[in-house]
Amino acid sequence: MRPTTRRVLAAAAGLALLAALPACADDEKQAAENVPGVSDSEVVIGTHQPLTGPAAPGYSKISAATKAYFEHVNSKGGVHGRKIVYKVMDDGYNPANTENVVRKLVLDDKVFALLGGLGTPTHTNVLEFVKTQKVPDLFVSSGSRNWNQPDKYPTTFGWQPDYTVEGKILASYVKREFPGAKVCHFGQNDDFGRDSLAGVEQILGPVAAKQTYTTTNQQVGPAIGALRAAGCQVVISATIPGFTALAMGQAAGQGFKAQWVVSNVGADYTTLSAQLGDKKVILEGMIADNYLPMVGDTANPWIQEFTKIHQKYNAGNPVDGNAIYGYSMAYTFVQAMLAAGPDPTREKLVEAVRKGGFRGPGLTPFRYAEGVHAGYGGVRLTKVSNGAQAYFGPAYTTDDGDGAITEFTEPPTNPPADAVPTS
Repeated sequence: MRPTTRRVLAAAAGLALLAALPACADDEKQAAENVPGVSDSEVVIGTHQPLTGPAAPGYSKISAATKAYFEHVNSKGGVHGRKIVYKVMDDGYNPANTENVVRKLVLDDKVFALLGGLGTPTHTNVLEFVKTQKVPDLFVSSGSRNWNQPDKYPTTFGWQPDYTVEGKILASYVKREFPGAKVCHFGQNDDFGRDSLAGVEQILGPVAAKQTYTTTNQQVGPAIGALRAAGCQVVISATIPGFTALAMGQAAGQGFKAQWVVSNVGADYTTLSAQLGDKKVILEGMIADNYLPMVGDTANPWIQEFTKIHQKYNAGNPVDGNAIYGYSMAYTFVQAMLAAGPDPTREKLVEAVRKGGFRGPGLTPFRYAEGVHAGYGGVRLTKVSNGAQAYFGPAYTTDDGDGAITEFTEPPTNPPADAVPTS
């Protein structure tokens, strides 16, 4: 080969290499830009919430707190330099509406992930769509066991204790403290009520009587009358706040004096008091459960930090259990985003949650692991006394199968500076 020819080929190869370098860079940039909802400056996520409708009392305040926490985190620089944009859409606690708003969030708004979609009947209606779109579906605001099906729904994760775990622990307390009592169950006519009842009956055997309600019908008088006629002495109630207030109000009106033991999702004292007004005295003695710091515990460092955030970004709403839920869930999401790394993808985010290891405000550990997409693994009991709701006794953990109920004795973690995780 002549020297001139070699020089021409070398020059051509050099030009090809130079041309390839920006092409590789463009490919990498294009790959990053192809992650839905993620840019150099933002990560966009979305949710469906009952801002109106039968579940709005109390629950409509959760997303306001979540958004307030993200504003706080954004003021500190965001996550890996990205600000979190939280798009909240109202579905009115109507499954048909949920399908419409979730499709809009995913297909039109192209959110990176869904966070905290609220409701058992509502979110169940979008599981198949979310699966086909491969969207991270994190921390569903419901204790249904539907979210813990990793083989069937690999991108969906629960966050709060599931209703069967809760039912087992509540029933264990009833069995211990009310031996021989006629125990009954009042629950929502969907997987919320059914999962709760499954946990209760695993501990107590068949209940003496059971009644259900539907969220489209507020006439609960006949159901409460049937429980009264059955001679129920303890009623374990799987109800959202509006129907807790309706049921207990009807019981009082009928002269039906039973011990009420209520799921944490329908037992926030601040919310129920606002609904019952002058009749809130009927809440005295109500047993329930929780797994997050109690609002009234002003010495708790998490409550102190969340209250500061609330006063700055969410002062128009009450500091209640719903707000603490929203702040706590948002804190876990920030942990997950940090674990997903500086170049997040949907796959990385799902894998980060699957690996777990998160700690935060909760009183018991998360259950996240390979093959387990369930959230918190236990609760602690609460009681209303003299107009205040407070914890008593130890925290307990269990599973949604036939696992034992055990005391959890590890102390809770303290928040990092400004309640913003760094890892």
